[in-house]
Amino acid sequence: MKHSRLDDLDSAIVQALGRDGRSSNRQIAAELGVTEGTIRTRIKRLQNEGLIQFTVVTSFRLAGSPNLVMMGIHAEPDRVGELSRQLSDIPAIGCVMILLGRYSLMAMGLFTTLEQVHDLVATQIKVMPGVREVDVSVAIHSLKYDARMARIVPRVAPGSADE
Repeated sequence: MKHSRLDDLDSAIVQALGRDGRSSNRQIAAELGVTEGTIRTRIKRLQNEGLIQFTVVTSFRLAGSPNLVMMGIHAEPDRVGELSRQLSDIPAIGCVMILLGRYSLMAMGLFTTLEQVHDLVATQIKVMPGVREVDVSVAIHSLKYDARMARIVPRVAPGSADE
């Protein structure tokens, strides 16, 4: 994949879609003062270059009343990168973050039973080389969840000046 920089118009399009992914090309074009064709072309290029993607975020209630489970992982520092890749490969885990602070990594997923969580942690995560400890927290009631909190941002190519 070719590494591209977002110009001001690309950034404005990404911000508009981040606010409301359902915005039409016409609405974005009117907001930004360009043609609808320009927006359509830019969005297609951003998608083709892997800089943005569109996805559907399902309400927890539509997914069989699962629980959001957060797994704080204490890991050996030299293994964090490899562990993050291994965790990302597990289909049940929907989010993996490398952290500074209490945990080295945070993995999150939606699970319908606590047995699923136990099996995942005991048979897949705790046995990974470099995992020292896993702290599991289960959300019992979500007061607010905004799926837009994960903004679309360009990836920084390894070895680039922005890394």
